[in-house]
Amino acid sequence: MSGAVVTVIVIVVVIAAAIVIALALMPRMRSRKLKERFGPEYDRTLEQADSRREAERELAERQKRHQQLNLRELTDDEKRRYTMQWAHVQEQFVDDPAHALENADRLLTLAMADRGYPTEDPDQRVADLSVEHAQPLDRFRRAHQIAGQAGRGQVSTEDMRSAIVDYRQLFAELVDGNGSETATQRSARDNR
Repeated sequence: MSGAVVTVIVIVVVIAAAIVIALALMPRMRSRKLKERFGPEYDRTLEQADSRREAERELAERQKRHQQLNLRELTDDEKRRYTMQWAHVQEQFVDDPAHALENADRLLTLAMADRGYPTEDPDQRVADLSVEHAQPLDRFRRAHQIAGQAGRGQVSTEDMRSAIVDYRQLFAELVDGNGSETATQRSARDNR
């Protein structure tokens, strides 16, 4: 064999090996990206799914659905209005913590709707939030559960205080726009 033929064979083998390695690493890279994006929600979804593949497929579907949403930032006037309403909820907590939690949950739902999130289905609402607001999501779930129990008088005032703090974290992200992206920013990031 000539030197040129050997060189071509070596190049083809190296390229084939690189392709095989890349294909082997793609699932790990996808898993890593999803874990970075969803944080604790990745682990929670993995625990509830029958397999890693199923969990990651669900998270990828959440991302696709989320990209289809027409999300927007709140205007400065809307932010001021929501901030004032939140201050009222916190003041109300002193005299009627259970009712304040109910109003906090309702205020979060209104802010989500104004941002463009669908709010009819509670499970879908959480799934949609998980794409950009995964960090406060466990706290939101806990607060929502406590709010339901508070209406029936089944939790302590300290539990209700914790819930209002948990609601406030997600409220701040939704109203201030922390952790959110415009459709253009999402598209640019996802096409990288």
